[in-house]
Amino acid sequence: MSGTLDSFDAADTPALVREVAARLQQKGWMLTTAESCTGGLIAAACTDLAGSSGWFERGFVTYSNQAKTELLGVDANAIEQHGAVSELVARAMAAGALARSSAQVAVAVTGVAGPGGGTADKPVGTVWFAWATSGVVQAERRRFDGDRAAVRAATVQHALGVLAGILD
Repeated sequence: MSGTLDSFDAADTPALVREVAARLQQKGWMLTTAESCTGGLIAAACTDLAGSSGWFERGFVTYSNQAKTELLGVDANAIEQHGAVSELVARAMAAGALARSSAQVAVAVTGVAGPGGGTADKPVGTVWFAWATSGVVQAERRRFDGDRAAVRAATVQHALGVLAGILD
């Protein structure tokens, strides 16, 4: 799938966070995040909302491959064989965050925000997402246009938007 920034509006992020918060509170659930390319921006967006301690449990910033392995239990061989920016790793990050927290739902992101680091198979703007609840992990690949800040902002927005739908 490909996403463009034409439909992206960073001003929507606080509204998405409020929506996610309301749905989590309705369910009595807590959220955990596992972030690589966003470096904690999803957790920051969540905790910008006053009262987030009632629904945000913790965030893992696992920028390095070693951190993904040590903090989330991602198999080092999976990273070596498939790369950190892959469906397998995103799924393992989400499942690992869920297993290592008291949360009932997790979101994970791993991608190439740029400006460097892209390849033919994984160009700059490629992001793998995963969302996990008890026993269910779903993943999605997106590609966003723009500079590093735009890719990271679009990643936060998409992660929260899909999460809101999952919680519906």
